[in-house]
Amino acid sequence: MRAVEQDRLGGPETLEIVEVERPEPGPAEVLVRVRAAGVNPTDWWHRETGGLAGRPVRLGWDVSGVVEAVGPGVTLFAPGDEVYGMPRQPLPAGAYAEYLVAPARHLARKPAGLDHVTAAALPLAALTAWQALVDTADVRPGQRVLVHAAAGGVGHLAVQIAKARGAYVIGTASEGKHAFVKELGADELVDYRAVPFEEVVRDVDVVVDTIGGEYGPRSLRTLRPGGILVALASPAEAYLAEEAAAIGRRAGFMIVEADRGGLLEITRLVEAGALRPHVATVLPLERVAEAHRAGQTGRTSGKIVLTVG
Repeated sequence: MRAVEQDRLGGPETLEIVEVERPEPGPAEVLVRVRAAGVNPTDWWHRETGGLAGRPVRLGWDVSGVVEAVGPGVTLFAPGDEVYGMPRQPLPAGAYAEYLVAPARHLARKPAGLDHVTAAALPLAALTAWQALVDTADVRPGQRVLVHAAAGGVGHLAVQIAKARGAYVIGTASEGKHAFVKELGADELVDYRAVPFEEVVRDVDVVVDTIGGEYGPRSLRTLRPGGILVALASPAEAYLAEEAAAIGRRAGFMIVEADRGGLLEITRLVEAGALRPHVATVLPLERVAEAHRAGQTGRTSGKIVLTVG
């Protein structure tokens, strides 16, 4: 089969298409013929640093495709089933390939009405938003939620999930993206280029910070007493917990995990018409380096997806 690999850490130019042996599913695993693979910031972080392994790994976590074969003990799926998911995260998955082996319980049936490209845009970003807003922050109706980079991959889904939970949503985005985020359901937009967001946003219950750096300490100033900041950008953001506690707020760093239960909830929202990813760019697997370059500009609204086969 064809797969994307790299023989050294570095820039997009290190990614190349190679021929490798097709994997076989083991116990409780399925073999998926990949139709599309989503592109995420963690992909270029792993490409440059090797991630937890510290060495090149086969990239790609978001996958949508068709079950080709099942291993011993699998009861959830059969060959021919259309599935999607984010297998093995935070360990390497290898979705940039024609075939992928995944634990069966890291996948769910593809939402009805979504093609493979659109479905592949969902799992990692939507699960990140779900686990931040629901599992970590327990967002409830009427609460005020601030989403940074509200037009981005995680941000545009976080806006929709927060609205589905009944929250009042404030998003930060450049002015040119305000109409897009408004269409997603945001109640209020802040142009971070025109005004410091912490000067105009107050009494927030939850902040979802996809940016990191100075955004963390500044976001603490927007929280009401008892409010929570969920940092997604870097483990370095863990220091915010102490700063938050000192002023009666909460903060913590979160890594998204493979989660069939959350994926089923995301499927439910999609099929109810409350959640839909925006696919900004679709490229064939052979143009994976171009996809990474586009993603790293930070200017994309929504997601970039690679088609396979």
